[in-house]
Amino acid sequence: MPLLPRVVQRRPLPRRRGTWPEPRARVLGVARTLTSATRLLDVLALLRPEDGIEVAYTVNPGSAFAAGLEEYLVGVGAEFVPWREATRRRFDLAVSCTVNASMRRLGCPLIVLPHGAGYNRLVPETTGDAVSPAGLSRRELMHWGRVVPAAIGVSHEEQIERLAQVCPPAAPRALVVGDWCFDRIRASLERRDVYRARLGVGAGRRLVVLHSTWGEHSLLGRCPDLPLRLVAALPVDEFAVAAVLHPNVWAWHRPHSVYQRLATAMDAGLMVIPPHEGWRAAVVAGDWVVGDHGSTSFYSAAADRVTLLAATGLDELDPASPTADFARTAPRLDPDGDLYEQLRQAARQHSPERLRPIVDRQLGVRGEAGTILRRWIYGRLGIDPPPGPPRPVPVPDPELRRHPAPATYDVTGGPEPDGTVRVTRRPVVSGLGEARGFFARADHGPAGLPPKSVEVLARTVVDAELPPVEWVARAAEEFPDLNIVVAPLDDDRCLVRLRGGHLLEAHAVRPWGHPRPRLDALLLGCAVNLWWLAETSRDPVADAVGSGLRVRTGERVLRVEFTQRRV
Repeated sequence: MPLLPRVVQRRPLPRRRGTWPEPRARVLGVARTLTSATRLLDVLALLRPEDGIEVAYTVNPGSAFAAGLEEYLVGVGAEFVPWREATRRRFDLAVSCTVNASMRRLGCPLIVLPHGAGYNRLVPETTGDAVSPAGLSRRELMHWGRVVPAAIGVSHEEQIERLAQVCPPAAPRALVVGDWCFDRIRASLERRDVYRARLGVGAGRRLVVLHSTWGEHSLLGRCPDLPLRLVAALPVDEFAVAAVLHPNVWAWHRPHSVYQRLATAMDAGLMVIPPHEGWRAAVVAGDWVVGDHGSTSFYSAAADRVTLLAATGLDELDPASPTADFARTAPRLDPDGDLYEQLRQAARQHSPERLRPIVDRQLGVRGEAGTILRRWIYGRLGIDPPPGPPRPVPVPDPELRRHPAPATYDVTGGPEPDGTVRVTRRPVVSGLGEARGFFARADHGPAGLPPKSVEVLARTVVDAELPPVEWVARAAEEFPDLNIVVAPLDDDRCLVRLRGGHLLEAHAVRPWGHPRPRLDALLLGCAVNLWWLAETSRDPVADAVGSGLRVRTGERVLRVEFTQRRV
């Protein structure tokens, strides 16, 4: 019987599990700190996966400020590769926004970029000497006489000159790349109103952004109580205050401790921007910056914000750097002086031209950073870049942490020559200064003041369990020493009860072409009290009904009309 041919069954080729084709190139983002990680994510967003580029991230170990870094990268959805695995896997290029000689262990070319506004800080424990700015030193850039990075990105040609002085072999590898971060800040200016609304800054208020870098020479290192003193000094109807702290502050002290240290200031109205995102939106939204020698203060000055420095950090800056010139030249804030008046004076004297030459020496080739970086990286990978320059995307809306609004205020003011009633409310902070006027309090506040010391009480909830007319009657009966009791009826209407039992319904007048104004019950109660205390008429209620009230807070004037009501 003849043998039949053996049938060989071929195994089917494995199907591609991925939806898209295999990548043409693999890029590794290398982070050492949260600051460098956020900048890295910004830069590597220039690489398009549809061009066949796959990006993974790793943490180069050894930084004292690496706490929470791996969790952050995983949390944003990035592919994370442990450092040991990263040194063994094949990548076509590594990109880092910080540098360390240990990155030589990567088996691919490396480009390093700044993680702030240029290279400015002297960190001897990192650089090994007291003259090289961090990021440009021999210890970081070289190993056994060999320059580790294939390219060293600088934001301005000025940095190449300093690099040539402290590490001559590395100077030929310098590449002027501009500042993609600042390009995105500039592209976000059109969203200023959106960011301000997110921060609750409207109705004539101005935003003061307090910036602190890290370390003993920083604003917080020099003036740890400045956030509290600032919010206590500024009228709440004219100013809002937000704090931006360097990510190293959060990494070293941990978020729980940071919020604990700022808790009293937050009770008085301070907003805190978390470290991952939001500081750039705060730069765009801000009117003043109270800062130090950190990059965020520098960026704010570059965006023409009114700038005051409470700390200069000259003891830890390269004296030849533009940031050192910035620290020497920018106007100063005296933390022990009148903070309110210093801000007002700085605004009157503000001249962007004063700092413009310094800014121009640090932030070069503006608007071109994306094009330069994409062209260099794509060229190194052997991939044609997409046509046209990349358009900087506006930064995300700011995230923030805040406490409920302060409950008790120290109120000053009175009638002005133009017929308005000026109201200045400052949060009451225990142990910080003497009272300037009378106290006004919201109903949600703790019982920290004796009832006889409060002249105005207001409810803050519209749809409460007790109807407004009953609530004002009960409050007046419970606290007979009150002059004014107010309860909101709607966003623009309130019920006002004067001492003696008179009831008025107040509503804010909407000017033509303006949005419906919000009538803050406590602010209204303060204005009525100031007007009533100064009124000499025999029938102030009739005067109020007849002429209304024009309430001034800073430059904003709100017109209020009254109707007398009877129970």
